[in-house]
Amino acid sequence: AEAAELRERLRCVKHIVLVLSGKGGVGKSTFSALLAHGLAADETKQVALLDIDICGPSIPKMMGLEGEQVHQSGSGWSPVYVEENLGVMSVGFLLSSPDDAVIWRGPKKNGLIKQFLRDVDWGEIDYLIVDTPPGTSDEHLSIVQYLSASRIDGAVIITTPQEVSLQDVRKEINFCHKVKLPIIGVVENMSGFICPKCKNESQIFPPTTGGAEKMCQNLNVSLLGKVPLDPQIGKSCDKGQSFLSEAPESPATSSYRNIIQRIQEYCDLHHFQEEKIM
Repeated sequence: AEAAELRERLRCVKHIVLVLSGKGGVGKSTFSALLAHGLAADETKQVALLDIDICGPSIPKMMGLEGEQVHQSGSGWSPVYVEENLGVMSVGFLLSSPDDAVIWRGPKKNGLIKQFLRDVDWGEIDYLIVDTPPGTSDEHLSIVQYLSASRIDGAVIITTPQEVSLQDVRKEINFCHKVKLPIIGVVENMSGFICPKCKNESQIFPPTTGGAEKMCQNLNVSLLGKVPLDPQIGKSCDKGQSFLSEAPESPATSSYRNIIQRIQEYCDLHHFQEEKIM
C-alpha cells in the first residue's frame, strides 16, 4: 500500500536524478543547485530540487531561500519556489534557525524522507533532482528503496581529483551497483585552477592516481566532465545566486553547461528506451 501511494504521488515525475558522493565537501550540493538552475533555464521544463541532507541542509542558502517556510495545503506541503518552474524542498525550511542542529536517529530521518516524497505537492515535473548527504547509509538506502516504486534515471557522482576523495567515490559506485542504481556518470569538481591574470593552470588538488578520468576507465563508468575551480562559485552560493548566470564567461560555466546537456541527453534516451519497452 505504501509503495502504491508513493508511486501515485510520483506518477507525474518524468525524470529522477540522484546526486551522490562518498565524500563530504566535494561540491555535491553546489552541483545539485546548478543542475537545477541549468535545467530550469528552459522555461518549458518544470524542475524540482529535493534536499535530503537532513543534518547539513545547505540548499536553502545556495538557492537564496533562507528563512522561507513550508506551507500546508489541501494537497500536501507546497515547495518553496525560486522561479515559477523551479521548486525546492529541504529540512532547512522546517528549522526555526539555520544554526539549529538536527540530532536524529536513522528511523526519524527515513520518516522525513518518506514524508517529502509522499506529502509534497510537486505537481507535474520534468526533473526531480535529489541532493544527498555524503556516504552510503540510511538516507541513501531509504531514497533508493522509496523511489524503486517510481523510475530513477540514475545517479550523478561527484568527486575531486585527489585519491582521498576517489577512495570514497569508489565505495559510492560499488553501492550503486549493489542496489542496482544506474550511474549516469562522474563529475570531477575543483579540477585545476586557471589564474585570471597569467592564465596559467595550477593543480590545487593534484590527481596523484590519475584523477576521476583514470578511475572511470578502470571502473567502466562515464566521465561527464571536469569543472575547474572558480572563486565566483563560492561567492554565488553564499549569496544564493546562480553562478551560471552570474559568470556566463567562466570556463567553469562552460563545463557545467556541457555536463548538464549530457545529463539531459542521458535522461531523454532512458525515457525513450523505457517507452519502447512499455
